[in-house]
Amino acid sequence: MTIESTAGSPVARATPGTAPPTGPLRIRTENTWRQRQGYRTMIWTARALVLVIFLVAWWLLSGPVLDPQFVGSPFGVAERLVEWTGNGVLWSNTWITVQEVVLGFLLGAVAGAVLAYLVAPVRAIWDVISPFVMALYAIPKVALAPLFIVWFGIGIDMKVLLAAVSVFFLVFLNTAVGVQEVDRGLIDAVRLMGASRRDVALKVILPASMTGLLTGLRVGIPYAVIGAVIGELVASNRGLGYLISDSSASFDTNGVFAALVVLSILATILNSLVSLISKRANRWKPLSAEG
Repeated sequence: MTIESTAGSPVARATPGTAPPTGPLRIRTENTWRQRQGYRTMIWTARALVLVIFLVAWWLLSGPVLDPQFVGSPFGVAERLVEWTGNGVLWSNTWITVQEVVLGFLLGAVAGAVLAYLVAPVRAIWDVISPFVMALYAIPKVALAPLFIVWFGIGIDMKVLLAAVSVFFLVFLNTAVGVQEVDRGLIDAVRLMGASRRDVALKVILPASMTGLLTGLRVGIPYAVIGAVIGELVASNRGLGYLISDSSASFDTNGVFAALVVLSILATILNSLVSLISKRANRWKPLSAEG
C-alpha cells in the first residue's frame, strides 16, 4: 500500500498483494469514495433534469408559441428516428458518418501528436514553423471542402481527410504547448543521471505533456464530426450530413433535428472513450490532480 496526499490529506492507494487500509485511514478512504459517488450522482441527476426541462419546454412551445414547421417537436423527432430506424436509412447513413469521423479523427490525431513531439522540443524549428501553422489553422475548414473535392473527389476519402485536417491542428497545437511546458530543470536532472534521449522522451516529456495531448484529443472530437459533416453537406449522397441536407431541402425540420441528435450521441460516445483513455493515462498523477 502507498500513501498519497490529496487536498492536504493523506489518502491510501492499495497496491497489489497488500491488505486494505484499516482504522481511521480506511474510514477516511471510504468517506472520500462516498463523497465522489455522491457528487457524480448529483451531477447526473442535474443533467437529466436539465434535459427533461428542455424537452418539456420545447414540447409546450411548439405549436401554441412557435411554428412546428420551423422548430419541430420532440415527438416529431422521435417519430422520424423510429421511421428511419425501421426502414434502415438511419443505420446505413450513420455507419458512413461513423467511418468518416473515426478514420479522420485517428489520422489527424496521430499525425498531429507525432509531429508535435518531433518539432516542439526543438525551439528553433518551432519558432520557424509556428506562424505558418497558425495561418493554416485560421483557414475555415468549410473553405477547404471545394478544394478537397477537386483533389480527392466526392467519395469517403474527401470526408476523412477533411475531418483529419480539422483534428490535426488542435492536437498538434495542444500537444506542442504541453511539450514546451515540461519542466526543463527536470529534464536536465534526468540527463545528469545518465538518461539517454529516448529515456528523456519516454519517461519525462511524454508523461508530463500528456495533459496537452489529451486536451487536444477531447477538443478534436467535435471538430472531426464537423469536418465529416461539412464534407457530406457539400457533396454527398450518403451520411448524416446528407440526411440533414435532404431533410432541409424538403422542409422536414424534424428530420434535421433527428440527424443532429444522432450526431450529438456519436460525439458523446467518442468523448466518453477519450475520457476513459485519459483516466488510465493519468493514473501516474497524484490523486489531487486526477480529481
